[in-house]
Amino acid sequence: MMGTLLNPLNSSMIAVALVLIQTHFKIGVADASWLLSGFYLAAAVAQPLMGRFADLFGPRRIFCVGLVLVAVTSLLAPLSPAFGWLIVFRVLQALGTSAAYPSGLAIIRGSDPGGKAPAGALGVLAIAASVSAALGPVLGGFLAALAGWPAIFLVNVPVTVVGLLLALRWLPADARHMSDESAAPSQGSALRAALQIVDLPGIALFIVMLASLLAFLLSLPAGPLWPLLPVAPIAAVLLALRELRVAEPFLNVRMLAANRPLVGVYAQFAAVNVVFYSIFFSVPLWLERVRDFDPGSSGLLLLPVSGIGVLSTPIAARLINRSGPRIPLVVGAAMLTVGSLLLLVFNGATPVIAILVVCAILGIPTGFNNLGLQAALYESAPAAQMGAAGGQFQTFRYVGAILSTSLLGLVFSTAVSSAGLHGLAYILAAISAGVVAATIVARRA
Repeated sequence: MMGTLLNPLNSSMIAVALVLIQTHFKIGVADASWLLSGFYLAAAVAQPLMGRFADLFGPRRIFCVGLVLVAVTSLLAPLSPAFGWLIVFRVLQALGTSAAYPSGLAIIRGSDPGGKAPAGALGVLAIAASVSAALGPVLGGFLAALAGWPAIFLVNVPVTVVGLLLALRWLPADARHMSDESAAPSQGSALRAALQIVDLPGIALFIVMLASLLAFLLSLPAGPLWPLLPVAPIAAVLLALRELRVAEPFLNVRMLAANRPLVGVYAQFAAVNVVFYSIFFSVPLWLERVRDFDPGSSGLLLLPVSGIGVLSTPIAARLINRSGPRIPLVVGAAMLTVGSLLLLVFNGATPVIAILVVCAILGIPTGFNNLGLQAALYESAPAAQMGAAGGQFQTFRYVGAILSTSLLGLVFSTAVSSAGLHGLAYILAAISAGVVAATIVARRA
């Protein structure tokens, strides 16, 4: 749990410190935004990569290595002599924080390979992720005001130290893995073996696919960069051809091709996160620009999303234990549709109590969808490949986050307004309704 909360916490906490970082390094908004997009892109790559490492080298080992990397980069980031160094440390931080979830999922699955999804354990991870993501802006604002922008990095150090001590004390030792049984005869052969496992060409194609898609979507408001449009599908085709030929692929295309339910889980998770991140970023923008709330007040008004999400998670866990993930997924997607449509009541005169009620309603699908999709992943993925499957699962979270930023750029291309928020509400409701239909069809199959 302590390892899992680091990734969503650091993905959201830095948003409130961007102005201070701009002032310190004397950079513009476009340059500072690389701290967000760089983290998302790195995490999207690192999640399946760390999951693959967990399957090959042992999940406990990779879990601990990730915590050490987070601690080291969090200590070094405040000492960055230039902004480029801060981006480097931020990317390395994304790599370290991406190790916990796929490794933890592999450890849980390894304790009972043939058992059903442990809703209680998965619920704890879901609560840790959702609460830390929602509290990130509030905690980051407090730390930045108290001790400046370096505090948002240094706060990771005590969390990682405690998490590492608990991991070494409590987590079960790894079984013998490939790396334990094959000692490399030379440094050269060890390097070649590592490069084969890492699959650098596959990673490069994956980055090109995501980055070109993001760049094209972000260019739409000012004028589409049409030469970028074919880059993403071409990179996707080349990536699939590459991954089918290698023994240790970065993206396990064979597993996806042979497991349609798993592909469905990934697609639903991406769609849910498009809606979640769109709401998570658009509502504070609307509160600050249209209603003139300060950032601290906006963060507090958004707290019911995480609070109700925590309360709804145990209910979802009980439903999953009784009848599996289908009912929580349908309920979660339906409530997400309702919550998206309720954004239509937001205008310049909406009472604060109404805003709080809508945010509380949006908290219900947070718990149901996150836990339901984790349980569906647990049941759909092969036990021996749970680490890689869990990493790819988190990759689709960041695919959803990247698409949501593009959607917000289109909706609020000229200015943040209530009319723009209402247009976004219709789009998000349509996506959520599609998730309802897909969930019903997929679970019946």
